[in-house]
Amino acid sequence: MADNGFIPAHGGYEDLKSFQKARIVYDGTVCFCRRFLDKRDRTIDQMVQAARSGKQNILEGSQASGTSKEMEIKLTNVARASLEELLEDYLDYLRTRGLKLWAKDSRETLFVRKLGARNRSYESYRTYLESRPPEVVANIMICLIHQTNFLLDQLLRQQEAAFLKEGGLRERMTRARLRSRPY
Repeated sequence: MADNGFIPAHGGYEDLKSFQKARIVYDGTVCFCRRFLDKRDRTIDQMVQAARSGKQNILEGSQASGTSKEMEIKLTNVARASLEELLEDYLDYLRTRGLKLWAKDSRETLFVRKLGARNRSYESYRTYLESRPPEVVANIMICLIHQTNFLLDQLLRQQEAAFLKEGGLRERMTRARLRSRPY
């Protein structure tokens, strides 16, 4: 950004941990639906769309951030809401089939959490998501969604703080115009 510019650097979504996790959630959801749901099940479309929305809205918000902090915050929140919807789909899957939901501090959950702290690609999870039974895969996906939602909650707080500090586009435009005037 030039000294008197008012459009800040924006984009860079691929570097966001929340986007990286959301991409894993999307890929894992596609795998889960392919492996465990009947091709005629309408839930497939709902789950894949919710996972895609989570990922794509982070991307879109990041791109829009240069000219609209409001849009960035709204799209990040849409991503968060979409992943919450997807979370409920996985919980429904377990509940309606009488399958066990892992406790927050179970050995399995802690393993997935630890794996997720070090790794930000689908490849880190491929073996587990493509070979384990549905109960295990659904629980892994639930852990991944919780991790992504945690990161999105942090991102929303950062976006709020940035808006309060820097203002929106009109405020930045006014400041840039005032700075560019010869006095």
